[in-house]
Amino acid sequence: MSGAAAAGLLPHHDGSALHAPDGVERGGPVRLRLRIPVGWGEASRVWLRSLHDGEPRYDPCDLLGIADGWAWWEAATTATNPVLRYRFLIEAGGRNWQLNAQGLFGRDVSDYADFRLGTYPAGPDWLRTGTMYQIFPDRFARSVQADTHPAPDWAVPADWHTTAVEGASAVTPYQFYGGDLPGITERLDHIQALGADIIYLTPFFPARSNHRYDAATFATVDPLLGGDQALVDLVEAAHARGLKVMGDLTANHSGDAHEWFRNALAGPDAPEAGYYYFSPDHSSYEAWYGVPSLPKLNWSSESLRDAFVRDEDSPVARWLRPPFNLDGWRIDVGNMTGRLGATDLNHDVARLIADRVRGINPEAALLAESTNDAAPDFSGEHWHGAMTYSNFTRPLWAWLAGEARHVNFFGTPLQGPGRIDAAEFLATHQDLAAAFSWDVRRQNMNALNSHDTARAATAMVDGGQQLGAVLMFTLPGVPVLFAGDEFGLSGDNGEFSRTPMPWDRPDRVRHDLRGLYAALSGLRRDQPALTAGGVRWLYADGDVLAFIRETAEATVLVAVTRADADAGFDRTLLTAAQWKGLAGAPALVVGELAFDDAGGLAPGGLARDAQPRLRSAGPAAAVWVLPGVAVPGA
Repeated sequence: MSGAAAAGLLPHHDGSALHAPDGVERGGPVRLRLRIPVGWGEASRVWLRSLHDGEPRYDPCDLLGIADGWAWWEAATTATNPVLRYRFLIEAGGRNWQLNAQGLFGRDVSDYADFRLGTYPAGPDWLRTGTMYQIFPDRFARSVQADTHPAPDWAVPADWHTTAVEGASAVTPYQFYGGDLPGITERLDHIQALGADIIYLTPFFPARSNHRYDAATFATVDPLLGGDQALVDLVEAAHARGLKVMGDLTANHSGDAHEWFRNALAGPDAPEAGYYYFSPDHSSYEAWYGVPSLPKLNWSSESLRDAFVRDEDSPVARWLRPPFNLDGWRIDVGNMTGRLGATDLNHDVARLIADRVRGINPEAALLAESTNDAAPDFSGEHWHGAMTYSNFTRPLWAWLAGEARHVNFFGTPLQGPGRIDAAEFLATHQDLAAAFSWDVRRQNMNALNSHDTARAATAMVDGGQQLGAVLMFTLPGVPVLFAGDEFGLSGDNGEFSRTPMPWDRPDRVRHDLRGLYAALSGLRRDQPALTAGGVRWLYADGDVLAFIRETAEATVLVAVTRADADAGFDRTLLTAAQWKGLAGAPALVVGELAFDDAGGLAPGGLARDAQPRLRSAGPAAAVWVLPGVAVPGA
């Protein structure tokens, strides 16, 4: 399906186990499957086109058989390169068709959107199947001991319950609410009750701001957060509950108060001078976006590589080992790391960090921020997945856009997200997800919002956050809650969205969504199709999105409407048994949405001349668990 309402079944392939092998070795054999609906047209020939050392090769596909109205074809090739890139060519109905990760085309298309199959080891299973909870420590919770830490000289003290967050002023980076790590440890019941099993902490190093991305050292935990022992205690308590804890590391820059940078300022002969980019006379330096407090690291320096990665006490290594035992890193502005003008060491640095992390703990996760089109930097070789907004969050905001024109739309000069229809959402999503391998897609972070963005509750129509949450948990990727989402907190930019959690203040809870998030995380945990199943789109038009996640054992159908809807579905999209299943109660529902059984969804099955209709009253979403996919010979 390619960017329009579904008129019926179309040829389909994705990287899931129904169509592609799991765990391919470079140089090894690969068998790939395509399925073509019988009602779409009989294919006379099908070819697998794959690239080998940059040159296309064509392997004929064999017809395996027909099951549930699908003709299954299979071809064999070799994984010559670290990432196998391929598409399918179909001769049918007197026309030539090409199927890639963006959809079906009756013309030649760029190689960029070819399917990708990586030969690199997949990320840890706990990442692929987990639900992530992001915490901005200064704003999450204060323990009793937080009162013993006086505000530092850089801070503007703020009262947790009475001081409003200033989202865009001179004091924004310095408002200090005093949340700490023991406060998080004390609230693990809350996190676990939401179904989250991965805690992602934004930086915990000493700094001169509330966000701590301007680290003054990587060698200790900020005493304001409780110090090193507080991190040890948090991780041990989390691990005892089966939870993982990931940290946040700035490989692109340090703070200007960092010991390395203070030493580097002494002169060009200082050992740390090569860690940064100084002008020839040593009077100025490169900084992230020109912000003086964030001097950029120069990865051409072998000494920096030792200090940051290779040394036993390096920040990459130290916090993954006892007694701290972090379970992985999220790398801040990974897209900019190692890049400056004509210098591009990005993949080299990523490889260096990844080798070090996996050498310490092969089950550690390594994610990296990349705010725009992330796919070219995410082959699966080094970063397991991306914290990105382009393929999911941004088009979702636009489809669910509300009336708040003042919302910061991911740093663009636009006045909020421009409203798009469902077909445009799908086209954008497929365009910007196509160049990820299936493994990486499953390991990318799917977030409605984060500490760097406005809150979804502000950007979206009333009820939009709930609809977005359903999509976040059911599309491929790792769902990410930013602390406060469960209370419907608001904010029109990243800084303003860093609101202190409204503990014991029900008057500040806009919408209590704890039950919804717990139900969604439970559904995802109980249905392997939502973490490993393929994705096939059924409908994308106007106010309606519908798709299924498929395995041989079960199919999960997800339907979402942003307004009143009455949409007709071609009955060939599902099997008779699946349509029959849709007549029953959904596994999860938000609002009022159902498939109308008056048109033939009777207990005995679907009448041949019936057109099932999806009807909703306002914003709504529902999820059904249905029979799985039949495969010939299985």
